[in-house]
Amino acid sequence: MEITLATQPAAELEAGALVTYAFEKEKPIEGALAELDKAVGGALGRLADARELTGKALEMTLLHYPKGIKAERLLVVGAGKKEKFLRAELRKLSAAAARFLKSRSVRKLAFAAREDDRTAAAAEAIAEGLLLGEYESDLYKSEKKEPQAIDAALLAGWDGAARSAGEQGLARGLVLAGAQNFARDLGNEPSNKLTPKMLAARAEQMARDEDLDIDVFDEKKLAELKMGALLSVARGSVEPPRLIVVTYTPEKAPAANAPVLGLVGKAVTFDTGGISIKPAANMEDMKFDMCGGGAMLGVMRALAHFKPAIKVIAVVPATENMPGGKAQKPGDVQIAMSGKSIEVINTDAEGRLILADALYYAKQLGCTHLVDAATLTGAIVVALAGVNTGVFGSDEQFTEKVLAVAKAAGEKFWPMPLDDEYRDMIKSTIADIQNVGSGKGGGASTGAAFLREFTGDTPWVHLDIAGTAWVNDAKAWSAKGATGVAVRTLTELAMQLK
Repeated sequence: MEITLATQPAAELEAGALVTYAFEKEKPIEGALAELDKAVGGALGRLADARELTGKALEMTLLHYPKGIKAERLLVVGAGKKEKFLRAELRKLSAAAARFLKSRSVRKLAFAAREDDRTAAAAEAIAEGLLLGEYESDLYKSEKKEPQAIDAALLAGWDGAARSAGEQGLARGLVLAGAQNFARDLGNEPSNKLTPKMLAARAEQMARDEDLDIDVFDEKKLAELKMGALLSVARGSVEPPRLIVVTYTPEKAPAANAPVLGLVGKAVTFDTGGISIKPAANMEDMKFDMCGGGAMLGVMRALAHFKPAIKVIAVVPATENMPGGKAQKPGDVQIAMSGKSIEVINTDAEGRLILADALYYAKQLGCTHLVDAATLTGAIVVALAGVNTGVFGSDEQFTEKVLAVAKAAGEKFWPMPLDDEYRDMIKSTIADIQNVGSGKGGGASTGAAFLREFTGDTPWVHLDIAGTAWVNDAKAWSAKGATGVAVRTLTELAMQLK
């Protein structure tokens, strides 16, 4: 979709549909919406009086061939309560509008921002929403329904003094949505189309396109690095593992004490559970177990355009977890790169094993701050469902920073406990630690406690995205499948760290 700013008034834009939005209140027709209502002869006001247009969140009111405007349709999307209307809501309603109109064969739309939303942030949110909403996960359908895409969109309202802000926000939104959709593409790929080697090849292509440095380590190099935890997971598969390291280095050398941000993403391209095999029901969704790694690659794609002032290194361990004849077994003891010994109680708790080596390696590369993202535990889904990402941190100030950035970016993150008692629950009799908790409950926290063992005193945040990385059913604003969660937040975090 090509998105550009329009200089003409909204009523004069020629398009398949003109989109705007109304807030939920007793008289929703006000401000710029009242001007449009006047142009269409009071049709919106009459619908509001009949309670067919109320402004409730994501309510769709569609007028065909309204007199007074050049667009073929006028779509008014409910924006909900004005006092609760933030950038995230604008992004969501824009996405919902794109999906609604796409299903009605609209190829070109115009979007008219309300009078208070003619800012850079609003232009960014609308552009993101349109591109995220237009996205489909039907990668391998041989016969796709028409239309396959909305070809073009015009953003109205950023004229005169507001135009510069609109252009700035639009440019940023295009990059962020492109990065998030890139991560979604990776997450939606079936595992036979995205083995660890294939993921590494996709990362290499992205790095070349974006002028980023990349190293890909094969199983021999991983053995040299003594990454016993990562290699133990890979043993059961005929597909060899890979460690992907993507580096962004700013053109101007950072100060000697500048932070180096390490982004570590779990990339289990398919997870059967290993010997502790999962039930067959819904196992096909386990291709999404690499969404943490996909998100980190998406972040690096965005940072190549935004050019933060600090160095950023993404470390993505990629493997399958299969129950082959060489697969590790419950009760085995593995030695991680750090030298710490791990008793493997459950081979389906494999993500923390590969992250253990990746986190430790990121420290060896000089990262002073660490964030990992992983579809780590079913326990976080029990606690937070698919609404919030669980956030665990070893450093209060850094954790609060991540939470604040997420809130501003419009992603729902929720702080979770990481008390010392959870560390006690992963003590092993035979080894230093075991890979699951010994008690009942607290699975998300014991998983985080395990990861913390490999971060030392480095400020670290763990994002458990098991509930938020994937949607099982299409939403009004999103296709079914991978969501690209955390791309916006971590991109902004890199921009803010100094």
